[in-house]
Amino acid sequence: MPHYEKLYRKMKNNPKDVRFEDLEKLMTRVGGFETLPGKGDHVVFVHPDTGVQITVDTRGKRKPLKRYIVNDCLKLFDELNPDFGKEE
Repeated sequence: MPHYEKLYRKMKNNPKDVRFEDLEKLMTRVGGFETLPGKGDHVVFVHPDTGVQITVDTRGKRKPLKRYIVNDCLKLFDELNPDFGKEE
């Protein structure tokens, strides 16, 4: 889990330099989200327990994501995983 905590802190500290692959790792492996294909370069993250979903423009999967997309995803991640990254 320390790898994902480091990735989470990196995204929080610099949301303008986040790639889709990193966001997908955090959302699916730690956050419990599932991915659904969208149209074109879009991917939908869906949380199976709550049904909450957020659509992400992957920007071709190589360019950094837009800052507002990363912030929205991290806000949703924090709401559904309030204890992640907290010191015990």
